[in-house]
Amino acid sequence: MAETLIQIGVVGCADIARKVSRAITLAPNAALCAVASRSHDKAAAFAAANGFPLSAKVYGSYESLLEDPDVDAVYMPLPTSLHLHWAVLAAQNKKHLLLEKPVALDVAQFDRILEACESSGVQFMDNTMWVHNPRTAAMAHFLNDAQRFGNLKSVRTCFTFAADPDYLNTNIRVKSDLDALGSLGDAGWYCIRAILLAANYELPKTVVASYEPVLNKDGVILDCGASLYWEDGKVATFHCSFLANLTMDITAIGTRGTLHVHDFVIPYHEKEASFLAGTETGFNDLVTGWDKQPSKHTVTTDLPQEALLIREFARLVAEIKFKNSKPDKKWPTITRKTQLVLDAVKASIQRGFEPVQIQE
Repeated sequence: MAETLIQIGVVGCADIARKVSRAITLAPNAALCAVASRSHDKAAAFAAANGFPLSAKVYGSYESLLEDPDVDAVYMPLPTSLHLHWAVLAAQNKKHLLLEKPVALDVAQFDRILEACESSGVQFMDNTMWVHNPRTAAMAHFLNDAQRFGNLKSVRTCFTFAADPDYLNTNIRVKSDLDALGSLGDAGWYCIRAILLAANYELPKTVVASYEPVLNKDGVILDCGASLYWEDGKVATFHCSFLANLTMDITAIGTRGTLHVHDFVIPYHEKEASFLAGTETGFNDLVTGWDKQPSKHTVTTDLPQEALLIREFARLVAEIKFKNSKPDKKWPTITRKTQLVLDAVKASIQRGFEPVQIQE
């Protein structure tokens, strides 16, 4: 059995790596085999605190882990500004790549990462966990049902949380030299992905950023939003922030139905998640209440969504390793579309909130 487990190394000891290390342990087809930090002591402490097996290797440099022939794949939670260099090096060393989001500072950087992955024949996936929750598949089934939902007309998404003063002063996500995309890259990434899911991954034609985003003293975005427009009349809006109470909502409205989700990024409960779906809802005759209300749909899972992500990633890697399959292009294609919209929002802000056309 151990020979068939995909051996995953963790490159960097960021806080999110604790959650992903647990997910790798929970996934039935993957195993933690190594961890690297710029400090050997930090890597050793991380391995000890996060359930790494005694056989796991501990490295005091990223290069050493990437050169280890026993490592099949790497999870990389480094600051976004470091992704291009280390992700390309990982691919050049034939390591399949699970990359933290946002994947790059812009789509040009991501294309270089993807080119390196394609040249080496390795699988790419970003670490957007919620799309691997079985609830997401159930939501997509409803959204694509012509009888229950109809044609998409509008989507609203938001992901906000009230960061404490220490976060707003010291976290890498507010540092222009580490994660210059700020809340747009951290929280807005999820909002954009949810909008694309509702639109069946059809890119909008035009993006316009909302007026008056909040920036810190270094010009990093703390709070922003945007509107997205499609040629057929669909419209979407989102808001992301480090400065507002924890909220993570999707509302998608079709010609026949409506979908509501209130915990789309991280479910209220680890092993069950719900959404509201209504079809042809309406008032009673006296208009004193609703005659037909949305219904609650709950989806359960044996594994948390982050472990399901690891399971799918390891499955794709195993197809390549053991069956000589080609890397799956679904996930990098979705990642690239997410990055394209994110880039357009940033460009609209920089251009004084002008409409920005998206070019694939």
